[in-house]
Amino acid sequence: MTKNYFSRYSMLTAAVLCGVLALSGCDKGKEGQAGRGPSPVSVVKVTRHDVPADMTWVAKTESSRAVEIYSRVNGFLDARKYTEGGMVNAGDVLFMMDKKPFEVQLSEALASLDSSLAAHEVAKRNLNRIRPLAKLKALSQTDLDQAIGDFQTTAAAVSNAKAQVENAKLNLSYCTITSPVTGYASSALQTDGTYINMSNSHLATVYTMSPMWVTFSMSENEEAKINQEVKEGILRRPENHDYEVQLELAGGEIYPISGRVTFSSPNFNPSTGTFELRASFENPNNQLRPQQYVRAIVKGATYVNAIVVPQIAVQEGSKGHFVWVITKDNKAQFRPVEVGSWIGNDWLIKNGLDEGDKVVTEGMMLLASEAPVKIVKEVDQKSSADDKAKK
Repeated sequence: MTKNYFSRYSMLTAAVLCGVLALSGCDKGKEGQAGRGPSPVSVVKVTRHDVPADMTWVAKTESSRAVEIYSRVNGFLDARKYTEGGMVNAGDVLFMMDKKPFEVQLSEALASLDSSLAAHEVAKRNLNRIRPLAKLKALSQTDLDQAIGDFQTTAAAVSNAKAQVENAKLNLSYCTITSPVTGYASSALQTDGTYINMSNSHLATVYTMSPMWVTFSMSENEEAKINQEVKEGILRRPENHDYEVQLELAGGEIYPISGRVTFSSPNFNPSTGTFELRASFENPNNQLRPQQYVRAIVKGATYVNAIVVPQIAVQEGSKGHFVWVITKDNKAQFRPVEVGSWIGNDWLIKNGLDEGDKVVTEGMMLLASEAPVKIVKEVDQKSSADDKAKK
C-alpha cells in the first residue's frame, strides 16, 4: 500500500515527541498533575466493526489496444493524410503510397491475363477439332495427346494470370493505408517522399482510448502480508475476487467511472520482486490518456470485526507502539499495542485494545500513568470509518 510519505513522517515525528514527553511525565509522578488538576483530553471510544480495506498503488494508464501501422508494400511514401496526435476513426486514410508503379503492375497483369485467355481459347478450339478426327483414326493418338496437353497448359496459365491480377490489385489497394481502429494517432514515423521497405515500414501507432487499461504492481511482501491476514481471518477478500478500482488523477481529482481488476499476472517479475495487476476503465470522454501516472485505489476487501484508531493517537517508544487509554475512574493508562495497516487516517490495531476502550487523541503531551484526566470530547470511532465507507 502506498501512502503519503511526508504525511506519515510528520505524524510519526509528532507521535514520537509526544511519547518521549509522556514517558518523561511518568517519571515525574503524580505531584505535578495534582498541582494542575485533571488534564483535559479528547478521546475516541473503540468499537469493533467491519472496515473497508482500501489499498492504493501508483499506477500507469495504457491503451487497451495499441495498433502499429505498417506499410505492406515497398515504395515511396506519397502523403500523410491525418492530423498527428488527433482522433481518427476506423477506416480513415492515414497514408498514401505512390500508386503509379502498382498501377503499371496491374496493367501488365491484366495484359498477361488477356494473352493467356487468348492462348487458351486457341488450344480449346484445336482440341475440339482434333478429338473427333482422332476417333476416326484420321489423326494419331499423339496428336490428340498434344492437343489435350496444350489445353491444360493454357488453362493453368490462365489461372496463374488471374492470380497475378488479384495480387496486383491487392498491392495497389495497400497503397491506401487506413486505420483499423478508432483512437488517437501518434506522430508519423516517416516523412513524405521516404522510400519505404521492410526496415522502415512502421509508419505510426493508433491508440484505442476506451476501454483504458491501468497497470500497477504488487510486491511479494505485500501479497504475503495480505495472504497472512486472510489466513488469520483479519481480512476478507470480495466474492470472486471482484475488486473495484477508483483512480485518483494527478491533481487529486477522482476519475468519475470505477473500473474492475481484469488481470493478475501468475508470475512474479524476478528483477523487481513484483507481479502486475491490471484494471479496465471505460473512457467515453477520452479524459484518460495513455502513459498517465495515477493512483489506483483498490476497493472490495474488508477488515473483519476490526479495531481502528486515529493515527495521531498511536505513539512509538523504545519498546514499540502504544496509546493512552482512559480508565473508568478517569485516569490515564499507558497501553502497548500491536499495529497493523494504515487505513486512510486510521491505524488498524491487532492487539492491545478492546471494544469500549477510550483512546486519547488530544492532550497526550501532559499525561502520566494513573494521572487524573477530564474528557472534554468523546467520539465513537465507528462514525469516521462509516464516513470512509460511504465515499
